[in-house]
Amino acid sequence: MSVLIVIPARYASTRYPGKPLVALTGVSGQSKTLIRRSWEAAMAVQGADRVVVATDDARIQAEAESFGAEVVMTSDACQNGTERCAEALANLGGGYDIVVNLQGDAPLTPAWFIEDLVAGLRTNPWAELATPVLRCEGAMLDALKEDRRNDRVGGTTAVFGAGNRGIYFSKEVIPFTAAHYAAADPTPVFHHVGVYAYRPETLADYPTWPVGPLETLEGLEQLRFLENGRAVLCTEVAARGRQFWELNNPSDVPRIEAMMAEMGLE
Repeated sequence: MSVLIVIPARYASTRYPGKPLVALTGVSGQSKTLIRRSWEAAMAVQGADRVVVATDDARIQAEAESFGAEVVMTSDACQNGTERCAEALANLGGGYDIVVNLQGDAPLTPAWFIEDLVAGLRTNPWAELATPVLRCEGAMLDALKEDRRNDRVGGTTAVFGAGNRGIYFSKEVIPFTAAHYAAADPTPVFHHVGVYAYRPETLADYPTWPVGPLETLEGLEQLRFLENGRAVLCTEVAARGRQFWELNNPSDVPRIEAMMAEMGLE
């Protein structure tokens, strides 16, 4: 099954304008833009046939092409990364069995997260898309709660049922738990990692559906699939000692750089 990885990136982010061009400094002191680090994460994935950056902005295009990325220009009318991936696939003429959306704000995404997603779609024919979930340890759960206490929109959590079929995703911390967990303790809360693997026909349908009330309230593009009755596979992935965090706000830059330093990432 042929696999296309699309990295959607836009300059005009509501929460963090210009985010794809923000520099992140690794343990050696080398700075690379967010879009470059996201592309390098995609290039490390085994079994991907093609990797492209999808954007509507000439500044992002110029930066991506400067380090050798293939760029597909898309419309500025795309409402989210999934719509941008759908347009990029159409512009490329289709021809892929699985399309991966590696959002351009997740530079710490390990290659095996994406490899596990692709494997999940291959072995679960009922699933129309797959997305990774990572069991929170106490320290990550505390970080998520701290963001919410300070009215920061940080990570997303996921709830799923039998067969790991997705039930709901939220920017609130769900499910509720009153228990206290030590930093390294496993918890019942799962952090949703903003990566998706789609069947191409489902991806093509996505922009034709109206935006529903849940997507509007939460601002989460994956809820459009659930609101339209589509089957979402939540693939539990293993951290293998890697820390993970998405870049959503300026305050996430030092947090991610600290994680990179701890993990020895360049």
